Order: sequence, then structure tokens, then C-alpha cells
Amino acid sequence: MLRVLSGTVAGLALLSVTSAAVAQVSAAAKAFGARESVVDASMSPDGKAVALVQALANPQATAVFIAPLDGSSSPKPIMSSTGKPDRVTDCGWVSNTRLACNIYMLLTRDARKLGFTRLAALNADGSKVVELSARSRNFVWSYQQFGGGVVDWLADDASGAVLMTRDYSEEGSTGTLLGNQREGLAVERVDTQTLARTQVEPPRGDAAVFISDQHGTVRIVGQRLKTNTGYSTARVNYLYRPAGGGGWTALSSYDDDAHTGFMPVAVDRDLNAAYGFEWIDGRQAVVRVSLDGTAKREVMLARDDVDVDRLIRIGRDRRVVGVSFATDKRQAVFFDPALKGLAAALSKALPGQPAVHFVDASQDGSRLLLWAGSDVDPGHYYLFDRTTKKLAEVMPDRPELAGYKLSPVQPIRYKAADGTMVPGYLTLPPGSDGKNLPAIVLPHGGPGARDEWGFDWLAQFFAHQGYAVLQPNYRGSSGYGEAWFQQNGFQSWKTAIGDVNDAGRWLLSQGIAAPGKLAIVGWSYGGYAALQSSVLDPDLFKAIVAVAPVTDLDSLREESRAFTSFKVVDAFIGRGPHVKEGSPAQNAEKIKAPVLLFHGDEDSNVRIGESRLMQSRLKAVGGKVELVEFPGLDHQLDDSAARATLLDRADRFLKAALNP
Repeated sequence: MLRVLSGTVAGLALLSVTSAAVAQVSAAAKAFGARESVVDASMSPDGKAVALVQALANPQATAVFIAPLDGSSSPKPIMSSTGKPDRVTDCGWVSNTRLACNIYMLLTRDARKLGFTRLAALNADGSKVVELSARSRNFVWSYQQFGGGVVDWLADDASGAVLMTRDYSEEGSTGTLLGNQREGLAVERVDTQTLARTQVEPPRGDAAVFISDQHGTVRIVGQRLKTNTGYSTARVNYLYRPAGGGGWTALSSYDDDAHTGFMPVAVDRDLNAAYGFEWIDGRQAVVRVSLDGTAKREVMLARDDVDVDRLIRIGRDRRVVGVSFATDKRQAVFFDPALKGLAAALSKALPGQPAVHFVDASQDGSRLLLWAGSDVDPGHYYLFDRTTKKLAEVMPDRPELAGYKLSPVQPIRYKAADGTMVPGYLTLPPGSDGKNLPAIVLPHGGPGARDEWGFDWLAQFFAHQGYAVLQPNYRGSSGYGEAWFQQNGFQSWKTAIGDVNDAGRWLLSQGIAAPGKLAIVGWSYGGYAALQSSVLDPDLFKAIVAVAPVTDLDSLREESRAFTSFKVVDAFIGRGPHVKEGSPAQNAEKIKAPVLLFHGDEDSNVRIGESRLMQSRLKAVGGKVELVEFPGLDHQLDDSAARATLLDRADRFLKAALNP
């Protein structure tokens, strides 16, 4: 699956798209639909080079480039993947001369599309490519989907080894003495040059995660409870090991459904403590718990308005230096005073890019890799030298948009039918007075997610094309506490979809949306919301665009039946009248607006059968519907040509529907 490249960047032009279909779409659709140039970035331990996983001109292809930070030469490609089916997703530095990269593939097994991952290592010049994931034998009883991940980069070790997980499966033993009877997740120390493997933690059938102190010692294991029939539950019990070694001791029990307990995420060796998340007064907070036997618990940050939902980690040892949360805009709180001052200084140095994130750092912390952007700037990567105080650009995220004027994103609040104030983001066309416009409500996916202030390629494209765009963080969204999340966007669909529809009514009441020119566009759960919005109020939206939508809750449930997560999915969807009432395909006769559907036929998140069912049901009741299928693509449609086609077709469809 891996391809080693030689030559210069110019040689990659051979992979350019020549499809006549793509050539026919608008220039704006091509520019806004282009994938981000940088998929992933990481810095070498000595701070002299950056590894960039970049999107290529070929619609789905990616390549790993090594960029010397002294400007001595141009970035050099060392490995590529076609995206059909393999794609490089991210890389990390094992040493100054060697990397480990994750490969993702979507393959057909037993008539199902399944995701597979593998870990590979190679030198920074592209030589000595080896597969780090342990090879499975042909007589294992189950598919080896997960090829393992790095849990510790061994920052203090120059041997070129890593600690990585390995998923053991039981093997058939008929006719052989070599059949493995062990099952579960283990941790191994793997030499990335010789592939010598040493077991650090034996396989555990109940293990869901191992957490290292990033200096070679596994300190925490998470055990996911299972039903008698082998299905996973939402509860994970965490155990820790004392710093000096010894047996496992109970740390906490976390239940993702009940929102109870402490979920550790990182270990600080020097503090002998674990950082993680805990629900406090109905909202998620960051907590630090001592691992010295005292169980001392310290709340690092909790808020009464939003969840504190991210740890800020930096360097090869993944040190926790702060936390962040999103109100109208994302904010960071640093535990490290020096980084707090540096972040403030960098924000001032980049006034047009107030969102600054630390991406990586050299071993000694003297050089930092940063990303900075804003609502009107898709973002750039920068190198900051703390010794010389110099800031230099490494790479723009979306160079195709350099000539386009982007629209500021305004945080707003609107009143729902029951009086609740719902947060959202409004994007108006460049130079518009914000009145009497064609308008789009753009609900996010998830539903356990939320929109944030910043650049959004969908919202910015539609704003560029003349639409006002409102992105509501409806009830059912995450980030605002468990009361806001309700029972989730499926079981509490009437509340969630009611908030989505009230966003459209607010646009009309404010005079932003012109009468008769209101549409709705959504992806995944957002596509579900777009369709279900017309089940709740058939006359509100005049056009519906749904990308990879859930259309039938029972069908979504059945898609997971063959997987260990079935019980979790089953509980999330729930049972009762809401299943039929909340399924657009079961209520197609109520949908009056014309519908345009998009779906990749290899989508393993939401099967394409959901869109095909919706199309069939709408046609059966005389509805106007069109389904555009993208062969060989999954849920994300991670293909520049496909995204350009999606944007262009959606724009043409909306203009025709809103201007009869």
C-alpha cells in the first residue's frame, strides 16, 4: 500500500485531476471544495524539519513531505497514498531521521465496508519502509481491523523504538501448534528499524485503552465492561499502577451515558498525576487526580456555562500545559506561565489570526510549530523560534482561497419557541447589508458535536454565492452541558429539530431571509435534521440538501448489529414512538420541498442505503428528489473533485428552487 517517491514536488503534477465533470463546475466550487493542503504536521525532535501530510492534486491522494526549516531545500515527498483504498492520515517522529505514519483503508469484507488501520515506519529520506503493525496469520477468527497505535514516543530514548498497542485475536489451532489463544489489547515495545518486539503489557480481553507517562511506563489501563453476549457498554473502569511499579489499583469508573465518573486522558510523570474529564454540576470539567495512593483530586477548570472539553498538550512527551473551551469563541487557559505569555504575544503578533494553536515542539522546547487562523483566514502553519523570537510561515492551509474575500462570522442568539435562547453563528455574503437575502440554515452533524467560531468551508462557500448562513447549536449539541444535550438529538428530536426550525424563523423575522427564499443544508446528522425539519414543519424550508443523512433510525440501529458497539448504539437511538416519528423516510409524505441528496457508496458511518431509501420513499409519494452518489467515497467525501461537484450542484439546485 505504501509508495516511496523520489524527485521534486513538481513531479506530482502527474496526479492532477482531468475529469470533464470537474472542469464544468464553477471556479468558486473548486476553490472552496479543495481539501486542506495540510492534513497533519509534526516537528522533528531537533526542530530542524517538519513532516507534512499533504493533500495532492489527485482528488483523494495524500503524501508525506519533509520540509527543512532552514530553507536549505524545498519540501521533499517521501511517501504517497492514492486514497483508493489507502491514505496516510498522520505521522510522528521516532527520531531525527525516522518517522511512524498511520495508514487508513476502507475495505470490503463479507459484503461490508470496514475501516482498517496499519502503522508504518520509514526514514526521513523515504528509505527503509517497514510495517510496524504485527502481521496476523490466516487462521485468526476475526479481522485485524486495528493495526495498533503509538501510546508513547519514548522521548528520552534515542534507540528508535516506540510503545504501541497490539490487538490479539484468537487463532484456530486445528492442524497446528502455533494457534494463539490470547485475546485483547496489549502494549509492545517495537524497534522501528529491526521490528524486534518486546511485550510491555500482556493482552487483556477487556482493555479499551492504555495510557503511558510518555517516558516508557504504562500507568493506566481502561477496562470496558461488556454484556454477557460480548457487546460493549458505555462504562469503562480505570486502574492505575504506582510510579515504582506493582499491581493495578482502582482509579475510577466512567460512564459515558450516565455522565458519571472520572475519565483519565494523560499522565504527568513529574507530578505523578492523571489529567482527565469529569462531569461537575452537569458540565464537563478538567480534573487532575494524584496517582500516589492518596486519590487527591484537583479541579483544574470548570465553568457554569460551557464544557471544558480539551487538553492542550505539547512536545514529544505530550505534556499537558493547559485546557480550552468554547463560548462564542474558543479560549485557552494555560497552566504553564511562559506559554500563557507566549500565546498572548503571538495573538498580538498575528492580529488577523486570533486563533493560535500549538501543534508541536522540538525536544528542548526552543522551537514551536503553530497554526493560526480566523473566521476569514483558513489558517497558516508557522515556525516560532523562542531563542531568536522569529516567526516564519511554513505553509498555508487553503492556498486556493487566496484570491477570495471571506465573510466575518458573527456569534448570535435567537429565541426558540419555548423561550430558550439558542446560540449560533451567522455568516453574511461579503459586503452585504444582511437584509432580504436567500438564506440557509446549516445544522451541524453529530449530534454530539457543536459548531465553533472560525472558518467553515461550507458556510463560506454559500456566503460567497450570496446566501446568509446560520449555523445553530441546537439542543442536542455537545459543549453546553448535559441539560442542553437532552437525551440526544435522536431521542429528543422534537426539541433539536424545533430549535433548527426556529433558526429559520429567526432569519425571516429579522428580515435577513427574504420571504420564500429559505433553505436548509446539512451533513450526516445535519442531513437528518434537514429532512426531519420538513416533517415537523412542511412549509418552512423551500429546498433541502442532505449529505450522507440518517433517514431511518431503525435502519441506523441495524447497521451496527454485527459490531460490538451495537448495545451502545441501540441505547443511544432508544425504543419507542420517537423511532418512527423521528425518521424522515417513515414520514416522506409530509416533506413538500424538493430534496437533493449526496452520498458516498462506501460510507461506513451512515450506509448509502439510508439515502436510497429516502429517495425511494419520496418518489413513492410524488416528491421531488435527486440522489447523487459518489463511487468509492466514504462519509467525509474526502475528495476535492467530489466536494467541488457537491458545492456546485447544491448551489444550482438552491438557486433554481428559491427562484422559481
